[in-house]
Amino acid sequence: MSLKTFSCRVLCKLLNHEVVASKKTLSARDAAAGFPGRSSARGYYNSGKVSQPRPGKAAHVRVVDLRSDTVTKPGPAMRQAMAAAEVGDDVMGEDPSVNELQEIAAEMFQMEAALFVPTGTMSNLIAVMVHCRERGDEMIVGDLSHLHIYEQGGSAQLAGVHATTVDNLPDGSFDLEQLESKIRHGYPDPHYPRSRLICVENTHNIQGGRVLPLTFLQEVRALADRYGLSVHMDGARVMNAAVAMGLPPSTILQHTHTVSVCLSKGLGSPVGTILAGPKDFITRAVRCRKALGGGMRQAGILAAAGKLSLLEMVGRLEEDHHNAKTFAQALLECDPAVFAVDMATVETNILRFRIQEPTLSPSEFCARMAEVGEGEEAALGQGIQVLMYPHFSNTVRAVWHLGISPEDTQLAIQKMQLVASQHIKEKVRAQ
Repeated sequence: MSLKTFSCRVLCKLLNHEVVASKKTLSARDAAAGFPGRSSARGYYNSGKVSQPRPGKAAHVRVVDLRSDTVTKPGPAMRQAMAAAEVGDDVMGEDPSVNELQEIAAEMFQMEAALFVPTGTMSNLIAVMVHCRERGDEMIVGDLSHLHIYEQGGSAQLAGVHATTVDNLPDGSFDLEQLESKIRHGYPDPHYPRSRLICVENTHNIQGGRVLPLTFLQEVRALADRYGLSVHMDGARVMNAAVAMGLPPSTILQHTHTVSVCLSKGLGSPVGTILAGPKDFITRAVRCRKALGGGMRQAGILAAAGKLSLLEMVGRLEEDHHNAKTFAQALLECDPAVFAVDMATVETNILRFRIQEPTLSPSEFCARMAEVGEGEEAALGQGIQVLMYPHFSNTVRAVWHLGISPEDTQLAIQKMQLVASQHIKEKVRAQ
């Protein structure tokens, strides 16, 4: 079934949605300060904040925020839906808007049940806690996975669950032989933890928004079934994967037992994640959510935004993918050749590109993109601040979202070309 057919059947219209991205003016100096050099190989990007500018810079400044798709803001239709939401006590199971959101999600993902959770980090932690029910159980995760890198080791801190890693390949997948070698045998041998769970990530964040192949997911599920393990997908951006593949998300998720899907990234909600899986899993998940402080009361105000995200915002992800590819192509066409991009890896809204000019570091490039340089307004007609993060292995990460229009993308291209040209001229003068 095509995504178009799926959308017509399942994604019924609630409200006409218009997105008005809020444009904030940011300080060149403060923005640049948010991008220090790479001091550690284990730092993947810097999350320094940027703040309001001081007067005296360019009179007209446009900000293009490519730091993450988490910076999206609800538009008028979403705010209206939130204001009009019917609410109740969700901890008592009585919030009609939350209940409806959970039903919509369960149907869309073809899972038995779903649970609204405040954050993706909590949702992943709950999944680990339910699948790995005894302290000392073990999960197998990718060494570059979000769950392993960015969630503060919560599975160990709070759940007493041990993690062993497999190497993430460039497309976000694993080598299946290595994966199988990580599975423990001989329980209850007192020397080892017990293997319980395999975690996959789709799309894969650090590897540049890569979409996991369906064949890989099929093989992982077959391996898990053979050894009695569960498969959980950190599907924070699985809707991006579905759009990129032209498939309904259920086609992807049929190979997993449970999934965590973020509503507050490209789908535009201000808060919230859906955790979905079998009914008995969700029953246990409700208990874990409460223990972690995630049981909210009149949460329907937030669930109303989530309903709009699932029913109205999925199709527009294609625009983000197109804008990311447009910028990537412009990097390749930059003369002189300062940047390197493998276009085959630009599959969704996350772009990782390499700076191949040895005299320009990722941190310096990001700092210069974030500041309004001398003469820029005369050259471009306005000051343009493009916010993005230096990434690992001499790369830069940029993420497209509903707040970035095709026009914003062209402005980012203009700024990139200006920064590259100015740097090369400075290099020539210094020789």
